[in-house]
Amino acid sequence: MPEPEKSDAGAQQCPFIPPFPEPLKTKAGLLRRFAIGWNSWIHTLFERSYTMKMGLVSLPRLKLYVVNDLDIVTRVLDDPRREYPKHPVLMDMLGPLIGVSTFSANGQEWADQRQMVNPAFAHTNLQRGYARMLGAAEDVVAMMRDADRTRPVDIDPLMTHVTADIIFRTIFSVKLSADEAMRIYTEFTRYQAQAQRSTMLGLNGLPQFGYKRRAQKSADKIHDVLTAIMRPRYDARQRGEAPAQADIMEALMDARHPETGAPFTFQELVHQISLIFLAGHETSASALAWALYLLSEQPELQEELYAAIEAETGGGPLEFEHVRRLDSVRNLFRETLRLYPPVAFLPRSVITPETMRGKPVQPEDLLVIAPWLIQRNSANWSCPHSFDPERFARPENADAVRNAWLPFGAGARLCIGAGFAQQEAVIILASIIRAFRLTHPPGRRPELVSRLTVRPRHGVPLILTPRG
Repeated sequence: MPEPEKSDAGAQQCPFIPPFPEPLKTKAGLLRRFAIGWNSWIHTLFERSYTMKMGLVSLPRLKLYVVNDLDIVTRVLDDPRREYPKHPVLMDMLGPLIGVSTFSANGQEWADQRQMVNPAFAHTNLQRGYARMLGAAEDVVAMMRDADRTRPVDIDPLMTHVTADIIFRTIFSVKLSADEAMRIYTEFTRYQAQAQRSTMLGLNGLPQFGYKRRAQKSADKIHDVLTAIMRPRYDARQRGEAPAQADIMEALMDARHPETGAPFTFQELVHQISLIFLAGHETSASALAWALYLLSEQPELQEELYAAIEAETGGGPLEFEHVRRLDSVRNLFRETLRLYPPVAFLPRSVITPETMRGKPVQPEDLLVIAPWLIQRNSANWSCPHSFDPERFARPENADAVRNAWLPFGAGARLCIGAGFAQQEAVIILASIIRAFRLTHPPGRRPELVSRLTVRPRHGVPLILTPRG
């Protein structure tokens, strides 16, 4: 664990510093970096990674540039002329799950797909989706009440359940069962491990030794959960027998290509819905698990948030208009996303050779925009490794919030579900804070692992004490 930070004035300690991997003292060599990165990307970082503007890592197959200069980051992510497409390594990592969908496509193909899927996101309208979110939050609180609370409860799979349930209801208009949620949690955990190792081998010019095949097997099992619902609806729609439903799947079946007028094929639907489903629940689940851990270390903050929620609701049900005014709960989630951005690294390419900070970047090189590093850089944030939700309420941090807070990306490819994710998080966190006091078991701080997303390696066991 790194040493406690000092404030800018050096006179007082920064607030609570939650766990993160201790940086290496110096840049690792090829073999050491491979051995460490086999399990987690973030563990390969060294001390200067957190302060440098741009760094180079030479790999056998390519050069990797880590870009933290905010001027370059803004240019790459805004990308008005589509000069910085997603790098092929992204397909290596995510292709088995999401195919060539709106997250991984580039150029005109991305623009056409985005135009096709945009109408479907009317179903993520915050007021329209509120009842689904609240219902799923109430269900997970009931599950927590029914858990064996004589010992710590792992809330990591529970957060996967509640966020997957919300997006399941939004895509398909049905609830997600506990068995389906556990299958998705288990298989996505396996997928991340296999895809991580497959990509590490590929980046280092080595055979993939069956890891990609095993990742595909886990992806197929996740697809099985989705297609069990999709296939009957799709087939009925093809026969003209399906009644219209107000959900994302219905809108995607209605979508037509802007030039050809062609609908999505069934396989294309599977990939688009897999992307929406996984992006819509996995990233939120990760952040919520970390947020609840952070709360468990801050009992005074729990009580402050509880009092704020009760004052806003008057002790009654949590209504839509209350959620918009719960800034303190929202700032808890925003600070969690700063410290533990679910997607820690964003891979990009260049189309034509150019020079960045004196370094020649070629089209085959890998550019990495790293929210993990940008959001923990002391040039952007004071006490960058400390947990301080109120930093989002301080006017002096307005520029950092605009330019150096990137959990949802930025620019044209900003995550379309950012508002949806933040609303569901406030609802879930407020519901849990109202129901329980959270305590962290002594000596059992969660350990981070960074693969496709930033997750706790062995879960987040917490002691749940019902209120009142």
